[in-house]
Amino acid sequence: MVKGRTEEAARRTPAGTCGPSGRLVERDREQRLLDDLLRGLRDGRSALVEVRGVPGAGRSALLRRAEELATAAGVRVAAAQACWEETGVRHAVAAQLHAAIAPRDSPLARELLRPGAAPDAALSGRLCRAFLAAARDRPLLVVVDDVQWADVESLRLLQALARRLAGAPVLLLTARSDALAPGPGERIELCPLADPGTVAAHTLVLDPLSPAGAGELLAGALGEPVEPELAEAAALAVDGNPAVLRVVADLLARPDRHAGPDRPAAPDRAARLREYATEAVRDRAVRTLGVLPEALLDVLRAIAVCGSDGTPDMIAALVWPRSMDTARALELLSGTGLLAPGERPAFRSERAAEAALAGLGAEQREELFACAAELANRAALPDGTPARMLLGARVIGAPWAVEVLRREAARLRAAGDQEASVRLLRRALREPVGPRLRVEILTELSILALPASPEGSDRFLHQALLDPVDPSAGPAWVRAADLLVARGDFASAVPLIAGVCAVPGVGARDRAALRALFWIARHGQDGAAREPHRPAVAELPRRPVEPAEAGAAAWLSALRGRDLTRTRELARAALAPAVLDGTPLAAQVAACHALVLTEDVAEAQLGLDAVLARAHRSNARAVAALALLIKALATLGEDRAEEAAVLLDRAEEVLPERCAHPLLAPALPALRTMAHLARGDLAGAERSAAAARPEEAGGGMARAYLAYARGRVRLAGADAEGALGDLHECGRLLLARQVANPALLPWRSAAARARALLADDAGAAGLIAEERRLALVWGAPRTLARALRAAGAVEREPGRGPGPAAPGRARTADPGAGHPARGEPASWQYRQALVAVGTAAVSGPGAVDGLLRSGPAPAGRAPAGPPAPPGRTAPGTVAPSVAGRPRPGAATDAEAAARPGRQALTTAERRVAALAAEGLANRAIATELSVTLRTVELHLTKAYRKLGISGRPELAPALASAPGHDERTEDGAPVRPAA
Repeated sequence: MVKGRTEEAARRTPAGTCGPSGRLVERDREQRLLDDLLRGLRDGRSALVEVRGVPGAGRSALLRRAEELATAAGVRVAAAQACWEETGVRHAVAAQLHAAIAPRDSPLARELLRPGAAPDAALSGRLCRAFLAAARDRPLLVVVDDVQWADVESLRLLQALARRLAGAPVLLLTARSDALAPGPGERIELCPLADPGTVAAHTLVLDPLSPAGAGELLAGALGEPVEPELAEAAALAVDGNPAVLRVVADLLARPDRHAGPDRPAAPDRAARLREYATEAVRDRAVRTLGVLPEALLDVLRAIAVCGSDGTPDMIAALVWPRSMDTARALELLSGTGLLAPGERPAFRSERAAEAALAGLGAEQREELFACAAELANRAALPDGTPARMLLGARVIGAPWAVEVLRREAARLRAAGDQEASVRLLRRALREPVGPRLRVEILTELSILALPASPEGSDRFLHQALLDPVDPSAGPAWVRAADLLVARGDFASAVPLIAGVCAVPGVGARDRAALRALFWIARHGQDGAAREPHRPAVAELPRRPVEPAEAGAAAWLSALRGRDLTRTRELARAALAPAVLDGTPLAAQVAACHALVLTEDVAEAQLGLDAVLARAHRSNARAVAALALLIKALATLGEDRAEEAAVLLDRAEEVLPERCAHPLLAPALPALRTMAHLARGDLAGAERSAAAARPEEAGGGMARAYLAYARGRVRLAGADAEGALGDLHECGRLLLARQVANPALLPWRSAAARARALLADDAGAAGLIAEERRLALVWGAPRTLARALRAAGAVEREPGRGPGPAAPGRARTADPGAGHPARGEPASWQYRQALVAVGTAAVSGPGAVDGLLRSGPAPAGRAPAGPPAPPGRTAPGTVAPSVAGRPRPGAATDAEAAARPGRQALTTAERRVAALAAEGLANRAIATELSVTLRTVELHLTKAYRKLGISGRPELAPALASAPGHDERTEDGAPVRPAA
């Protein structure tokens, strides 16, 4: 569209004019000279003037102005326009000139219309005498535009006339384009014996417009002054070419025709000027290229391929067959206006270079780029030169091509040009590369594509882990799997990592790292997305040797909340300085999270700092963001909300919300909500909680964090019913993954606070008792203290229905935290827990049972019930005896053991019963043990009958006293069958 308007404007307006007056801009000196020469004709002084300039410099406009001045001075004008189509027509220009001084039916005019009727030399002599005779009668201005296209016979006439200018008052004015410099025998020169006082010779070279001249031209077209910045931008955009600028100015004076309902008008004239100038320069280049011979076009194509880095030797090597000397070709091309000045030839604009290559076919172009890339590589030019050439080249098939592309991609990535780096790595994948190198390139592409296209980043990692065939790619697979797990794409990571683990020949350390990443991903996988059959990946060993497996085992153990000492040892083994560089980053983050839960925060912070340093070196944004979230979580646990907010801001800066995986995206707003609550900013917490979209997160742990944060916000706002729903949702999500550790999220104590506000004392007591029991099992001091304080806080909460909270109570920053206020009596639960902690060990099943039965409850105190509504036990909770009093309707251990028919359970029945006692649903147990749902139901029925119980609430105490050996791992979990 712009091209058509450009051509229309070019036909309508003379180049170089300004406004209706037609005054030539910055051509005053040339006009004064022509005016003086024309006045000198009346005194008998002749002159030879040649006007030169690049295409569009205004040569034709200056010749038209000379004709106007001659007419005003009473000088006869004979003008002709040469064109390349008539270069082969004899006497074509001479006939146009003769028609201005003689009638068309004159004998000489008839001879010019019948070429070949007379010898050319004789005809040229007669024409020369005719012009001189006409000049003696009246001074004559002979004007020939584009003399470089004049036919040979007419050129001989002009040369003859120039040598005889002393015989008559003639001003011979010619214009020649610098695009084609005159060759031997084509110059028009005076007679060497001519008297300079009688005949003058001048050469006028038209310079580009200055910014001031460009502003004057624009002002004339727009009808208003223009700012200096716009004038300078215009002069720079068109290289001071008056013809191009005139076209641009004419288009700029019109309304923006591109604007419409789908595209608004350009915000300023500068944007439209750049757009129009780009198209106008390209159109001018196309027209210039159309008149050049093929030999010069070959040289221009070589220059376009080499760019500004091409040397004359490289250009000469690319031009084949060599029909013209390269130096001579460059000399001729220097006057076309296409090339920029400098030692190395290069196009003024990229559009002109594109136009030069447009005439080549795809195969020819790719071959030309390939040859140029090989020449640049042999010449040891900087990587940017051959890499740029390789983008347009065919497949090279040489190792150096991939190496150059990767090095240049790394340099551009460091410089911040991610898009160009991605293009180079994509081009590298077209070359033949080995499996390991291919995985490494795909991983690098994933890292680079993450900020702009998270989905594309994940696809690159999927490709890296698909179709594994060569075990030598093991380390590259580990890195790709590490990034995929850190991104949170667990649904894809589980089957892909399982497939890689099945490749025979993978090194033991790589296989261990992949196995650790598999179990981290499998635990974080959305329950709805799990496959019905477990992939064939071995369980983590009981005593891991490899640091990656130790990190994963520490994290899983910490989530279950068993054996704090062993968890701490595993996490430290995964973060030992000697193994940091070889351990997957996701496994290290998992180990750091485990240390946060064991309350070794200082060690966790040091480990996270090391992870951040590695992630920064490898540009692993997802890992860095995950590490910052864990640091913020640890900082929140130490009541440093302001520092946590800074860490969360850094995490969002490293990985914006739009780049986060949906399964992990709720983590950031959840932690930000808790940070606002810790600072007492309820309004900020409500905004952060409302900004999250939990429906996109599936059933991941990040959604559990968000549900907990929203429950806390609603509890602080006295919405006890809404808070209870969010907190129970948090518990459901955690228990579905066997996450029972209250150190992670104390949702039970918060839910107990909500139940207390709803006057559900039995439900609140059950939740508090369960959290206290789990805290005692885990044994971390801060977690235990929080559970004990929560017991006292709920005990002091007056029972009442839903409604506005008492001032200062419902808006507590931590609803699970609380201890007896100064001057208030401590509750019986608070006193009992303190005495129990001070008089008994806090590790091992026996110690826990002793703590739970350490003293009787006061008379009339309601026993602890299940943390679910009356008549229903919440998933994953156990209803133990509290303070030595059995739950109503439950048999004591002695009574249960004495019941008739009580038998030892089989191994299969014990495993199913143990998982059911942990809170797993029947379908989850079937998936865990790789059996059918019917098998689980049969085993549970038999276990109930043998133990003499009626349902799940009685499973835990019944199993503790059941005959037979209880098979458990070191951390207290039931032994699970190996895959």
